[in-house]
Amino acid sequence: MRNVKVAIVHDYLNQMGGAERVVAVFRKMFPDAPIYTTIVDLDKLLPELQDAVIHTTWMQRIPGILRRFKLFFWLYPFAVSSMKLKGYDLILSSSSAYAKGARKERGSVHVCYCHTPMRFAWDFEGYMEGIAVPRSLKRIAKWLTYPLQRWDRSNSARVDRLIANSTIVKERISRTYGVKAPIIFPPVDISRFSVSEEGPGDYFLVVSRLVSYKRMDLAVQACTRLGQKLLIVGDGTDRQRLEQLAGDTVTFLGRRSDEEVVRYMQHCKALIFPGLEDFGITPLEVNACGRPIIAYRGGGALDTVVAEQTGLFFEEQTVESLMETIKHFETYDWDATRIRLHAEAFSEDIFMERLQSSIEGAMNAKERGAKVAQMEGSY
Repeated sequence: MRNVKVAIVHDYLNQMGGAERVVAVFRKMFPDAPIYTTIVDLDKLLPELQDAVIHTTWMQRIPGILRRFKLFFWLYPFAVSSMKLKGYDLILSSSSAYAKGARKERGSVHVCYCHTPMRFAWDFEGYMEGIAVPRSLKRIAKWLTYPLQRWDRSNSARVDRLIANSTIVKERISRTYGVKAPIIFPPVDISRFSVSEEGPGDYFLVVSRLVSYKRMDLAVQACTRLGQKLLIVGDGTDRQRLEQLAGDTVTFLGRRSDEEVVRYMQHCKALIFPGLEDFGITPLEVNACGRPIIAYRGGGALDTVVAEQTGLFFEEQTVESLMETIKHFETYDWDATRIRLHAEAFSEDIFMERLQSSIEGAMNAKERGAKVAQMEGSY
């Protein structure tokens, strides 16, 4: 794709999550491409994006925007629409909300990698969970979801190619926008992880933000009742409640360095993954260390866990169901090499190869369509 001028668009760069890692890989593919986003928090920018050319919008100047960015949901459509994306052949967006609304010039191509349809518009209660706002303000916010849904649907129709990051997101895109989106699984930086020759230790592991919807309470209570050692890496608003549920075998380690997290992954019996996620990169990072997963059978885990080869499922989001699977887990011998090979199928290189192919397909289709229109106009 020589001489193609590319702009990368993302909702907001104010955290270091999976969506932001996708943006980092976009930049790896197109190192000269500037990044357009509504707001940026330079203190929370991934190292790979530290020297990127980043254009923000007028929202960056709103007092308190970085701390309470969710409360300004109704302004983001206007901010995205104000982005000046002139002279680009390709708009490559990473969107879980607003970026797919970026306006392109006639003749340019917009490829959107969709992490999920906009949560605020389509899953209002889930989006507002944990945000302390007056009831009256919440009612007003709920009312505003209806015009936002119309805006979101109309924008999705203008995207040339919408790509889903998992099977569950593909289903949401079909249900929400009426679009059959191809799936390209998110990239995992496999090179950061390796299989240890020392083998597993005596503990199960959790690596996660500690928020209620991730259901870490199941892991805490199951391991407490079974007397199994559980190490929890991460922090969040649900930590105090989880500590009250935990017994003597559960240890909260808080946030740790990347190097420490890798060591914990390499030597765990298994990662416990009890939530319902759109995809979930952490299980694949643990697989890249040769260790298996115990996951709830649903959501993104269905795309990443191969039952009885790279991990086990528990069928219901209950303590009892997870306890039964943990007991069953102890009867298996796990092949670390086989588990590692499974994770390699989700590498950054494979992601970039598939995304490049999809982008070229979208641009070729646009070019063919323009030629047909030109021929029809000549008659």
